Amino acid sequence: MDELMTEAPDANIYDYDSSFRVSAGDLCDHSDEWISLDVLKAGAHNFAGMVTRSSPSRGLINSIRRLAPYLETVLIQGESGTGKELVARALHTLGPRPNGPLVTLNCSNLLGSLAEAQLFGHVRGAFTDAREDSLGYFRSANGGTLFLDEVGELPLQLQPKLLRVVETHEVQPVGSTKTYRADVRLVAATNRDLSSMIKSGEFRQDLYYRLNALNIQLPTLRERCHDIGALTAHFIECGNKLFDKRVRLISQRALDLIVSSVWPGNIRELVNTVQGAVLLSANDRLCVKDFPHLQKEKCQVKGESASGSDEDVDGEAEGEDAELSLEDPNEATSLKDITYQAIKKALARALQETGGNCARAARTLGVSRYTVYRLAARYGLALRQKAEDQ
Repeated sequence: MDELMTEAPDANIYDYDSSFRVSAGDLCDHSDEWISLDVLKAGAHNFAGMVTRSSPSRGLINSIRRLAPYLETVLIQGESGTGKELVARALHTLGPRPNGPLVTLNCSNLLGSLAEAQLFGHVRGAFTDAREDSLGYFRSANGGTLFLDEVGELPLQLQPKLLRVVETHEVQPVGSTKTYRADVRLVAATNRDLSSMIKSGEFRQDLYYRLNALNIQLPTLRERCHDIGALTAHFIECGNKLFDKRVRLISQRALDLIVSSVWPGNIRELVNTVQGAVLLSANDRLCVKDFPHLQKEKCQVKGESASGSDEDVDGEAEGEDAELSLEDPNEATSLKDITYQAIKKALARALQETGGNCARAARTLGVSRYTVYRLAARYGLALRQKAEDQ
């Protein structure tokens, strides 16, 4: 488990040395503190294009290293935007055939009656406009890896034919009586719940079992909150190269805003948000005003909470985020003030009583561990991730 420990007043969830901060001067957030990209990246590792620091991401890397040497079919599952294609590339690069081709097909792009020909190839004259032979995706990936992205979108009528190829390692092009060896390592990915699709008759159970010989489950960005600082720095650097910018600093408040956001689109959404801010930046630093849509979303959610909804006062719509107001402070001018102060006080006390163990503090308060991370960032509580998870 990730363990967090309270530290001196300016230590925090990003676990960096405060001596690297720079004064704000007259730009952006007045009186704010600034963090360099090098500091945000400290302690993080880049594995096959994946920036990792947290326990969930290290677990993912271990799974990739363990499964890559085998030619068995791998099913990658995870929410949209969690990096399934990067994982497929890592499996290919670290596998026994890194010099072979890596062919990628998004199954949602298969074209109706032509889908079978796209996958397995066709011979000249097999159908209208088939003016020459085509290898298809399987034979094009011979000696390498075929990555079937969004495999949950595969047409039902095509699934038994894919099952046969997975079982026999042979393909029969459309319009031909010959079969050809398909010496391919198959990696499939989906963001859909294939078990539910099987129950509803949308996906074949036997094909699922074949594809799921080995499984990798990708963590969401919500579960990788300790990676967000390093990911943000990495995407700023990518944006600098892409748009010829020179952004080198980000404000503490902007980083707090990024870490405390929910990110339903996961890493893909974070990439677009950060690089969009880099593109529009007017100087060498990013601040809160460079992320207007994050501010707007937070204001909207807070407004819903203040209007009397059953969601938690910080606007988190997750059912598991239970109310934390354990007692009212003496000095408060409104219900909002009372709740704010009570949550902050209860969270600080829980972290102190558990010796800074975030998981135990979350259990004490009856909320998720991620909620503790998020609320601590919002309320300015001092947290630091230890070097080793426990």
